[in-house]
Amino acid sequence: MLKKTLQEFKEFAVKGNVMDLAVAVVIGGAFGKIVSSLVNDIIMPIVGVILGGVNFTHLTLTLKSAKFDPAGVKVAEAVTLTYGSFVQALVDFLIIAWVIFMLVKIINSLKRREEKPAEPVEPPATEKLLTEIRDILNNKQ
Repeated sequence: MLKKTLQEFKEFAVKGNVMDLAVAVVIGGAFGKIVSSLVNDIIMPIVGVILGGVNFTHLTLTLKSAKFDPAGVKVAEAVTLTYGSFVQALVDFLIIAWVIFMLVKIINSLKRREEKPAEPVEPPATEKLLTEIRDILNNKQ
């Protein structure tokens, strides 16, 4: 029983689809880091300068201020919405989605070129002649 289960697991783990998925996950993780760096280190600073020096990760909306006791010690933390982080994540998503869309578009165009059917090859003259003779003989019967 255990031997059969181990054999099934081995067949499953070594299948091409599982290995392809593992490679895709690793490459996807690395790709995510590249895109995050592109957004955080290049695109967002430019957008921030265009919008007047805004750093999106620091944008918050305070719903309830922090409370301090008479000695100045913080008793309760402020309640804030950090919508800047959401804007950052949204920009990350849009850029990743755009890059993936462009990659899929390129891959699809390459597949279409490969799948383009070859033009039919014209048969040799002797084969044409034999086909005509066959058709004439079939019509006489």
